[in-house]
Amino acid sequence: MTDAALDPRDLLPGSHGEHQLQERLGTTARADRFYGDQVRDRLLPTMIDFVRRMSLLFVATSDAHGECDSSLRAGPEGFVEVLDDRHVAYPEYRGNGVMASLGNIAENPHVGLMMIDFVEDLIGLHVNGTARVVEDADLRGEYPDLPSDPVPGRRAELWVVVEVEEAYIHCRKHIPRMVPADRRRRWGTDATAPKGGDFFGAAATRRAEEATEAREAAEAAEADRTAPEREMSPVDERAGAGAAS
Repeated sequence: MTDAALDPRDLLPGSHGEHQLQERLGTTARADRFYGDQVRDRLLPTMIDFVRRMSLLFVATSDAHGECDSSLRAGPEGFVEVLDDRHVAYPEYRGNGVMASLGNIAENPHVGLMMIDFVEDLIGLHVNGTARVVEDADLRGEYPDLPSDPVPGRRAELWVVVEVEEAYIHCRKHIPRMVPADRRRRWGTDATAPKGGDFFGAAATRRAEEATEAREAAEAAEADRTAPEREMSPVDERAGAGAAS
């Protein structure tokens, strides 16, 4: 691309779509001020301190076709590791085995991380970047000082390492204040109840639907089996007689 063909807004953070909407809705000046004041390509020291005290992480991914998924990661305070001011890593604990986020990352490495302090500062931090999945032993080879978690079930086999491309504030205006509740967690369990069981009734509904389908199929098969043979109409009889002659 030549300099003449370069749109100056291509040098700004964000997507073409958001830039076009800013122009159409008249928010360009406000957006440019936010980009200039708040968006950084690395973690500032204050951001690093923030990340190191987080116990919740929201992860947004999409596959190669743009189909999106969002997920929650949680752990003890500081479970998200700051490797340096341009790299963070979070552990993948044992889950339901679906691997939705990791599968998306395998196709499309772009991720969006969101960390929110619901308790003290009521503020959020966006971290957007490029992710790679790394085995625990390999990451420890790169970062020998990576701490080991002593709690069974919380020992990660895999890590997601994110190279920071954008880091910026999420405003506190609508963040609710919450109070942490003491609870006993069973890390790494396959027991159904601690994972929420069938809270939304999805499995029960599926079984009821399958039972209904099976019953309707059985009733239809029984009706076909017991139905009387169709009586021949006069036209059928004449056709049969003609074939016999």
